[in-house]
Amino acid sequence: MKLLLTTAIFLMMVSIGTSFRAKEMWNNTRRMGGWKWLRLLLAVFIIPPALALGLARIMPLSLAETSGLFLIGVAPGAPLLTRNVAKRGFDAQLAAVYQVWVALLTPIMIPLLVFGAAKLYDRDVWIPPSILLKQVAEKQFFPLILGMLLMYFAPALATRIRPALNAIGNTILFSFMAIILFKMRSELTHITPWVAIAAFLLAVGSMAIVPWIMRTEAVRDQTLSICNANRHVGLALLLSGQYLHAKNALPTVACYALVAPLVMWLYSKRVSARSGKSVQTSL
Repeated sequence: MKLLLTTAIFLMMVSIGTSFRAKEMWNNTRRMGGWKWLRLLLAVFIIPPALALGLARIMPLSLAETSGLFLIGVAPGAPLLTRNVAKRGFDAQLAAVYQVWVALLTPIMIPLLVFGAAKLYDRDVWIPPSILLKQVAEKQFFPLILGMLLMYFAPALATRIRPALNAIGNTILFSFMAIILFKMRSELTHITPWVAIAAFLLAVGSMAIVPWIMRTEAVRDQTLSICNANRHVGLALLLSGQYLHAKNALPTVACYALVAPLVMWLYSKRVSARSGKSVQTSL
């Protein structure tokens, strides 16, 4: 099962790498500026886990449910983020910059955030940065760089095989998800209405905080908003079992994995509708 997911992510990340345009990525990085990156740090790494803990305070969530919700909050940038954003018509190159930036900060921010939050519950939890660095390198950087190198040295071949990589990766990924949902059917029955509401509010809050903090161009805010809702549920699940010993956090993480795509789909529909009205008004 693990090999299926690894293969799907590898193929699709290579495909994403073949679609990157270095010049556009650099321009996006430069236009952000230092202060905007600092504000984005708050929106991506600080506010979502704080929101998760706040929701746990006002809702009757168990410690395991709180752990799952918090770890979703501290783990941004799912590996298939750029593909999801591109499919919804947002700025894929800006999403690529976001994903690389998140991946670079993950080994630094997650250990610090988890350590600080554990202290609130009188616990000592330290996640070695090397573990996270290995995850990021294997799942994101290596296949991305491979795809970019393929595009640089053999652009015709890269362009030709990109649809096949996407098709094969999607088939494997959806097969994996179907198998996982079937195997998790008993755990999914433990999802309470409060967990579903908390997952929904965390996804919406992660999106809503971006334009409020960033205040950049509409397209950039929209792209970063949808990026911020796409939390890394796989990493959250891994950390909950290995370091927080909260195996019962699985229903909460699974709930977010089901709720977040719905929230992002509704948001993309809303953005598309507003864009359509703007075009009609200008005509």
